[in-house]
Amino acid sequence: MTTAALGHDLDLKGAADRSLQAAAALWYVVAVAGQWTFVYYIASFYVGPTVRGEFSAWTRNTDLIKGYVAGDSVGNLYFAAHVLIAALITTSGALQLVPQIRSRAIAFHRWNGRIYILAAFLMALGGLWLIWVRGTWLTLTGAGASTLMAVLIMTFAALTLRSAMTRRIAQHHRWALRTFVVVGGVWFQRLGYMAWTILNRGPVGLGKHMDGPFDIVWGFGCFLLPLAALEIYLRVKASAGAPARFAMSAALVVLTAVMAVGIGGAYLFMWRPLL
Repeated sequence: MTTAALGHDLDLKGAADRSLQAAAALWYVVAVAGQWTFVYYIASFYVGPTVRGEFSAWTRNTDLIKGYVAGDSVGNLYFAAHVLIAALITTSGALQLVPQIRSRAIAFHRWNGRIYILAAFLMALGGLWLIWVRGTWLTLTGAGASTLMAVLIMTFAALTLRSAMTRRIAQHHRWALRTFVVVGGVWFQRLGYMAWTILNRGPVGLGKHMDGPFDIVWGFGCFLLPLAALEIYLRVKASAGAPARFAMSAALVVLTAVMAVGIGGAYLFMWRPLL
């Protein structure tokens, strides 16, 4: 190989690396903006009534499968705790992935990470209780999907903690990313519904009781599809050549665009009317 050819290959690899890094950063910025919009909605809609004990105010949100139930004090408290933990974990998780915090504020990163892992377990366990004890489900398929998501959250969170404790930092980072993705499953679910409906100009494949074809597929896809995309990204980043890196960059840009449509739709049609 000539010096010119070698230089060309190095320039191409560098461009591919920069392209992949920029696409990943774009996805992260849009995702965090969307997640913190979700946190703002939770804080604005739920925190005040919950602190005041006015759980009946939740009935304004007609999209809930089972929110406030008159006379069910334990269930109402569990639901309140579940929602507030979701706000905590969404805020905490985004901060864990900021490289500058990991490198310059390691003490904060470690303590925030402990809070994040604990919140992940509590949220997953609370979700399982709401599904199988309180009966918060419309279809058995949907309940199964939510159960699998909760199991994956706890498994990935445990592996994230274990790899950190054994100082396997590269492995820890990968498990942390997987945890971040599956923890966001409920958020991705809402975005997916809105993006699908907007792009199809109507609720194609949606059932009245979340039993339509899209409901069934997206019940699992809302966390398995982002997880699959992450796995492909990690493998491309670790060992793939320039063409695969450029292809992954383009795929991330497309996924980010669809996610942005979902975020905008969720805010305009689901969250904003309740604020």
